[in-house]
Amino acid sequence: MKNWKKIFSIIVIVVIIFSLAYVGILLAAKSIIAHKIKKATGLKTTISSLVILPPLNIELRGFEIAGLIKANRIYLAPSMRSLLFGKIAFNKIMIGSPEVTYQRNPEVEPVKDSRAPVVESSSAPVILEPAQSKGFPVIIKSLKVYSGKLNFIDTTAASGKISVVVKDINFYITNLFTTGTKNISNFNLNGNLSWNTGEPDGKIALAGWADLYKKDIQATLKIENIDAIVFYPYYSTWVDLGKARIDKAKLSFNCDIKGQNNDVAADCHLELIDMVRKVRSPEEPQLKAEKVTDVVLDMLKAMDNGKVVLDFVLHTKMDQPEFGFGNIKSAFEGKLAQARTSAGMRPQDMLSWPGHWLKNAIKSGTDLSNAFVDGIFDLGDNIKKFFENNLDKSVPAQAE
Repeated sequence: MKNWKKIFSIIVIVVIIFSLAYVGILLAAKSIIAHKIKKATGLKTTISSLVILPPLNIELRGFEIAGLIKANRIYLAPSMRSLLFGKIAFNKIMIGSPEVTYQRNPEVEPVKDSRAPVVESSSAPVILEPAQSKGFPVIIKSLKVYSGKLNFIDTTAASGKISVVVKDINFYITNLFTTGTKNISNFNLNGNLSWNTGEPDGKIALAGWADLYKKDIQATLKIENIDAIVFYPYYSTWVDLGKARIDKAKLSFNCDIKGQNNDVAADCHLELIDMVRKVRSPEEPQLKAEKVTDVVLDMLKAMDNGKVVLDFVLHTKMDQPEFGFGNIKSAFEGKLAQARTSAGMRPQDMLSWPGHWLKNAIKSGTDLSNAFVDGIFDLGDNIKKFFENNLDKSVPAQAE
């Protein structure tokens, strides 16, 4: 009996020692990981708990990089075979309920005089730079993100702030490498877009493959139920929603992306699926901007069987993709120029097509010309000069 008591006591002591050692390893690992991330990002990093699961898998809980990302759970399954050869590799990484905040702020130029700091807004398009590191190779065979959330905030627009939330994000990608390797990565992303306006959520879907070594890509992007009013600060300099009496506008966007040797061409299709105009009382006068909006919409519908669509090709780089609303503006200008010149249209034809809009809305060629020049659409120098120099000279005044 005494021997059994001694054996039991030894077992208890060994368990306690190993438990303390295990706790010490976990505490040390937590501190080391948090310190390394803080050193790399300059942001405070916290980890609530770290658990080692058999055989050597790791689970981080309550992970947060202050002001950047937080996640309820991060599961890491390292590749033992790769570790034996001195490579950092993971067979699987799963990230549960992450929340990321991306804020785009105006560019701050270097301060030349400490007494007078200068801060200027930037109108440059959004540029996404894929993270790559030549000195720190990491291999991820499978990465899954579920129930994610992205807060996108852009304060660079001069007329206001854009705020969009992408929620319910589920993302999957295979063969993700931080250094170039000859492997194909397949990816799939789905999520819901919350506009914070009370309007129904939109939907986003992205799927395809990419060769990060050759910089080739083929993918499809589809965004449904876009609340165009949310993005008004981007295009407020060339559209006046108030004068045009536009209350709501819904868009859909499809994109077929193909790239080779870092050169990407994306065939884009943007369609107006719904528009709600503000009700005007009978005694209110109809502003020129509203008249122009009616005319332009009818012109675009006449070109596409009653639909308002813009088709354009976006050229960019795979390692530095960028997209700006200037691409949409250029496509619109080109479409309107096409409407004017199609079928040999002459300046005076602008007053007869579409006639049912113009019959009671515009009294003279001067009204139409000034409406286009001073109205809601900035159509570019060529179209502007056309209306200023030619339309008034070619069209006589007409009675209402």
